[in-house]
Amino acid sequence: MAGDDPMVPVDVLGVRQLGDQEVVVLLLDARSGLVVPIAIGPREATAIASAQAGVVPPRPMTHDLLRDVLRATGVVLESTEVVALRDGVFFAELALSNGERVDSRASDAIALAVRTGAPVLCAAEVVARAGVEVVDDAGAREVERFRSFLDGVEPEDFGP
Repeated sequence: MAGDDPMVPVDVLGVRQLGDQEVVVLLLDARSGLVVPIAIGPREATAIASAQAGVVPPRPMTHDLLRDVLRATGVVLESTEVVALRDGVFFAELALSNGERVDSRASDAIALAVRTGAPVLCAAEVVARAGVEVVDDAGAREVERFRSFLDGVEPEDFGP
């Protein structure tokens, strides 16, 4: 699915609950000052937030299992790439050290990248189409407030 669109590195700011139902993961393209919000489910939010917080579950969760399977087979996740946005759906791929690319939901790919330390990249076109500016003082304060929120967030804060 990867095309000729240039990829840009993004920082995973973390997850945030908007309103009563919607949960998003926020990806920051520091060069453009744009944040790409991707709607995700509560389980994926918990997977991302717990990994960012360094929480180690007593038994491996699905993303931990996938990380461990990759490690056991000697394959490294080189990068997670958000490659497209079609009809409101973000498409991602896992770029593996054996040259293979695996189609993935963006939320699962990000959860795996956070666990492995792999870089997260986003197609420049996706950033341009879905990104929201945070270059003003209010936006910068919001990003800082969100980073402070992440310091105290617990996986349980996102429900079951």
